[in-house]
Amino acid sequence: MTTSNTIQTAKTQYAGNKAEHVGSFLRALKLKKARYDFADRVIYEETLRQVENAEIDNLIDIQLDLDCSVMTDGDFRCAWWHFDFLEQLDGIEGYKTRNGLQFKNAVTKPYDIRVVDKISFNEYHNCLAHYRYLYDAIEGFATAKYCLPSPNMMLYPHLRNNRYYAGDLDTYIQDLGLCFREAITALYDQGCRYIQINDQFLAYLCDERYRTQEREQGMSPVELAGCCVKALNLALDNKPEDLFVALHIERGNFCSSWLYQGDYDFITDHVLNKLHNIDRYFLEFDTERAGSFEPLAKLINLDLDIFLGLISTKKEMLETRSEIISRIKAASEFIPLERLGLCLQSGFASMEEGNKVSYDTQWKKIKLMNEVAKEVWG
Repeated sequence: MTTSNTIQTAKTQYAGNKAEHVGSFLRALKLKKARYDFADRVIYEETLRQVENAEIDNLIDIQLDLDCSVMTDGDFRCAWWHFDFLEQLDGIEGYKTRNGLQFKNAVTKPYDIRVVDKISFNEYHNCLAHYRYLYDAIEGFATAKYCLPSPNMMLYPHLRNNRYYAGDLDTYIQDLGLCFREAITALYDQGCRYIQINDQFLAYLCDERYRTQEREQGMSPVELAGCCVKALNLALDNKPEDLFVALHIERGNFCSSWLYQGDYDFITDHVLNKLHNIDRYFLEFDTERAGSFEPLAKLINLDLDIFLGLISTKKEMLETRSEIISRIKAASEFIPLERLGLCLQSGFASMEEGNKVSYDTQWKKIKLMNEVAKEVWG
């Protein structure tokens, strides 16, 4: 059985919160224009920050109106949900590529990151100032959640097979884990008491196509899963006892398209049952690509909550209350209802382009999520 060092008062603080969004929101046209103008050197950074601050302040007000007790800055300062954080770590740099990443029905901008030196945390990383702004703006009337990309995002073949570490995977994992531990400590020192770790690589391991590719390239998927466990456990080892941690497994989220499919069986056996110091799992279940609820039964002995991502952020169509409640009931056959919660399948804009969903529908889905949670759990 996995364990968590989170003290009971911290767990109790969020126990009654049975609905939660996972972070990112659609960017207003004003914000998109300011980011493009800054990139084109039409405006100064100070002007961009003023626009970002105003949009984040407005987002906080909207989240408050929608009864969100856990809030984020919507990723409004980011172009990418992961690259913006990762490329500011020491030893990692971003660069323009020839081609973008191919999703099911979309292609991203041509950009990626690479390892060029020993990986460590940069004490001047802008995540600290960004989080502090959110924390101060909320003024204590809700929890300011920071969404952190998982260290496992550095385990894709083209990243782990880098020249600097030259096949020394053990040292690579060790440095990644310690780097993220420093990042978590630094965020904690800025007042952060709730961190959500977003992990797309675990969804990659859910997909048999990619497990097969790894085997063909000489890498055991089980060994890779062990690397994921080691990296996350290192990052969270001896975390502050009043820091609440959630893990969101992300299946790809760009312009309403996706990357990975496959049920949770493999990672339940080889990863989720072996992680420590995690208090909540956010699992996507909005389409049949995620498989059935049956693998949840393997998590029944874990000391954590499982939030079901039943509301899609990719589709304009609004789910029905009866449909969501019926699926929650189906999941409760494998995990007791009191251990379950409701969340969005992903963010509305993991990348600045955003999903093909209207602003009006975005807020309706948040409202629906909160109302269904109150109906089911009281």
